[in-house]
Amino acid sequence: MRAITLEPGVRDSAALEEMPEPSAEAGAVLVDGVALGICGTDAEIVHGDYGEAPPGGKRLVLGHESLGRVAEAPDGGGFAPGDLVVGIVRRPDPEPCASCAAGEWDFCRNGRYTERGIKALHGFGSERWRIEPEFAVKLDPGLGTLGVLMEPTTVVAKAWEQIDRLLTRATIAPERVLVTGAGPIGLLAALLARRRGYELTVLDRATDGPKPELARDLGATYHSGPVKPVDPPPDIIVEATGASEVVLDAITHTGANGIVCLTGISSGGHEIGLDAGDLNRSIVLENDLVFGSVNANRRHYEAAAEALAEADKGWLERLITRRVPLDRWGEALTREEHDIKIVVELGG
Repeated sequence: MRAITLEPGVRDSAALEEMPEPSAEAGAVLVDGVALGICGTDAEIVHGDYGEAPPGGKRLVLGHESLGRVAEAPDGGGFAPGDLVVGIVRRPDPEPCASCAAGEWDFCRNGRYTERGIKALHGFGSERWRIEPEFAVKLDPGLGTLGVLMEPTTVVAKAWEQIDRLLTRATIAPERVLVTGAGPIGLLAALLARRRGYELTVLDRATDGPKPELARDLGATYHSGPVKPVDPPPDIIVEATGASEVVLDAITHTGANGIVCLTGISSGGHEIGLDAGDLNRSIVLENDLVFGSVNANRRHYEAAAEALAEADKGWLERLITRRVPLDRWGEALTREEHDIKIVVELGG
């Protein structure tokens, strides 16, 4: 079978190559790959920034945003041939910390977790892959190939779960949400905000292309300028750009008792003048909260599956701005002006 592989840490070593069929030791469920979502993490691994091959090997199969169709499954495991499935990315550490032991491996405390397509486990960028039933999630068949949006949706499902928990601290229900960034994470975060009934603003630097229309079709106000002019200040901000200036503006531009959830990752190396005392004063005197959120566990996958099943399929389809065949997978790493989500079609 064909698979996208690379040597972690070696820039541009990625290639489409023939590999043996996946061993049953990798999981009892055999899956025909349907599609693979590509994100910035994949590009960084291809560039050699990080990544880790499985123990004893030099190359890693790329890809963590999976979608596949079950080819073989054991009786009584909850899966049958033809089921659409995605694979959970992270696995708990071998001697689980308290969080991993409780199924909250996205909060792993010792860093010994593994991740499909990222850290010490082959990913889903192959024509076939195997998975353990406990780490596979079945999708509504009506989603079809839109199920490839599952993994990024889990990221925001977790973020919103954490925000919902934090809101129990206050007696005044929030009304206004600002999402900064209209990439896949930002737009899916906006989708989940509208499911909760919030007044919504989406901020992105794009002034044309699909992003403004996608935001407005959710019932959101679209804003292409800086954060500070957004008025009145939002009660909740989901930050999905990772841009240092936007992050700092978000932290300082909520209403009283505001919550800022950071989901974007900054590249570093950017210096911005900051009055740390003023920032501290603002956060303390207004009871503000700022927290980061990354990865997801099974509960978030299940919440994401429910949200996607209920979403407008036409709107979801417009998030996928480009599809490329497996033999031209490298084209997915080059972003075009109006790209949102790029998908590699695996053929299953």
